[in-house]
Amino acid sequence: MSKRSIYIIGFITLILFPIPAYLYWFWQEGITLKEFIRWEEIWKAETVFGMVFGVIYAFFALLFMGAPVFRKMPNRVENLVRRMNINIFEAVFLSICAGVGEELLFRAGLQQLFGVWITSILFVAIHGYLNPFNWRMSLYGLLVLPFILLISFGYNTFGLWFSIGAHFSYDLILFLTILNEKDKFIE
Repeated sequence: MSKRSIYIIGFITLILFPIPAYLYWFWQEGITLKEFIRWEEIWKAETVFGMVFGVIYAFFALLFMGAPVFRKMPNRVENLVRRMNINIFEAVFLSICAGVGEELLFRAGLQQLFGVWITSILFVAIHGYLNPFNWRMSLYGLLVLPFILLISFGYNTFGLWFSIGAHFSYDLILFLTILNEKDKFIE
């Protein structure tokens, strides 16, 4: 994957993903972009709580990803990250893009229409982690699903920036750990 592609995918996720959710809320409630993004909530304790939760769950996921059952899995997350050949700046960039863009689309948008459970399952499935033709990938999906459910319920309890913080820090820890320990994960 080229560096240009990485940045294009990141910007598409950050900028285009939230548009349908915003348009829905604009037409339904007449909310402004500022109200949709909720900038004033970014500096609240809930954001930090989300980030801490994301870090803890990422280390939990990494622990399980090292299990023998995942070693024979084609298209392992670690291999996908390795093929992207990203650096630390790009890991942070992609984590921000995914955290903000996907949470605005899924939590602030789709979850309001379909509820926590359907949106969470859809989120994991769209990422390719629920695959009826690859039980190991589905097993990984079942590992990720509780995290997504918890940040979905957390959105309802703690707000948007809790979910963004959790998603961002989860992705960032995975990226940084995989980049730092390539030989451990790659066979």
